Amino acid sequence: MFTHISEKGVKMVDIAGKKDVVRIARASGKIKLRGETLEKIKKGRIEKGSVLAAAQIAATLAVKKTPELIPMCHPLQITNIGVDFKFGKEEIETIVEVKTVGKTGVEMEALTGAAAALLTIWDMVKAVEKNEKGQYPFTKISEIKVLKKIKKE
Repeated sequence: MFTHISEKGVKMVDIAGKKDVVRIARASGKIKLRGETLEKIKKGRIEKGSVLAAAQIAATLAVKKTPELIPMCHPLQITNIGVDFKFGKEEIETIVEVKTVGKTGVEMEALTGAAAALLTIWDMVKAVEKNEKGQYPFTKISEIKVLKKIKKE
């Protein structure tokens, strides 16, 4: 049975009867970039500024704004947000971890944060990533997923 759907349409799940417990979610995603772009990011040579700092800020803001973007998400008191990056040969992976003490999980917040970080990276590097026709044949966002969800009873 779907908890968000009734004969009247969609509805937010009532979580009033649930206990407040520590909840943590970790999500990740990847952005594929050209090698030259990755080197410019590492060396701080992107004209718009610090790519990873901008992506960290975007992820943090997106986590906080998730209930405004996803209609059935509950507004939550977020107690911690961690945003990390790992460089691969052709990509950057972002890992976003969100923590709360509340009645519902934070996986949507972690996913939203990861997506926003990746979109911000794309925005920050689009001038060097596009080809002579103004297209992005190499750039790709992929593998946005929940890595872990923890509920501490």
